[in-house]
Amino acid sequence: MKINLSCIFCCCAFLVFGQEEMTVLPAMELLKEFDKVRDFTMGDSGTEAYFTIQSQTEEVSVISMSTKTGEKWGAPIIASFSGTYKDMEPFMAPDGLRLYFVSNRPLHDSISQTKDFDIWYVERLSKTGAWSEPINMGAPINSEHNEFYPAVAENGNFYFTGDRPDSKGEDDIFFSEFKNGNYLEPISMDENINSEGFEYNAYISKDDSYLIFGGYNREDGQGSGDLYISFKNDAGNWSKAKPLPQPINSKQMDYCPFMDEANSTLYFTSRRISNPKEPLHNMQSLRLFLDSYENGNSRLYMATLNISQLKAN
Repeated sequence: MKINLSCIFCCCAFLVFGQEEMTVLPAMELLKEFDKVRDFTMGDSGTEAYFTIQSQTEEVSVISMSTKTGEKWGAPIIASFSGTYKDMEPFMAPDGLRLYFVSNRPLHDSISQTKDFDIWYVERLSKTGAWSEPINMGAPINSEHNEFYPAVAENGNFYFTGDRPDSKGEDDIFFSEFKNGNYLEPISMDENINSEGFEYNAYISKDDSYLIFGGYNREDGQGSGDLYISFKNDAGNWSKAKPLPQPINSKQMDYCPFMDEANSTLYFTSRRISNPKEPLHNMQSLRLFLDSYENGNSRLYMATLNISQLKAN
């Protein structure tokens, strides 16, 4: 979903889950030079990450990638399949051999006119191989309406954001079951997930047992976009979604979750802003603030998140 809703370094810590301390940190500070960075996904090796870099107006939106050597991420490069159309919201499949993303590119190269946003994917033969040309997912996942933020579990079940007529409100989280090698007609998830407002950007766990997603301006939120979690029980029903704790959720827009499940690390995008320590009475202090990580621009953050403790609460 495009976070205009038509479509810090905040080293603050709170006591949550008993005595456990939670800290939110920059995920990739090397991307600070870009005004708008959003979305994050990576393979299970933890050394290959994909994300979206946009212009302020979002007229330019490209998927880029970085590789990690030791503890350091390398300079970003534009992904081989991106750079011509508006591309965003990459999601690495659990096996690392397919990368889903969103694009307004035409269905055929011979057609120059762009279309609504669809879900596409590229694939490769090995985790070190080259990506294929983009492939449109087609029906029933894609439609004449917009589809955003793909996520897939190991069993193939597919989750995405849609603005379809059967949404419960504005944008909804939709689910398509993968059965006998095919995707069934997507359905809007129930009221434990969706509301009359905007729900978007769902991450599904590899084992299809919990869902982290964005909800806008909910009564139990911090005042803008917040991240929520819901768990699936043995009967296949989803629990009433609860907001993730502060400081993950802030008073500004928090969205685009991705879990590194092996390391219990949540990556997400935020527009959070930290107040300058001193009044901005001169250009030097203004420049320092504008050049800081927590200046209100779209940035990538990370935090340790214990899913088992969240479920127990």
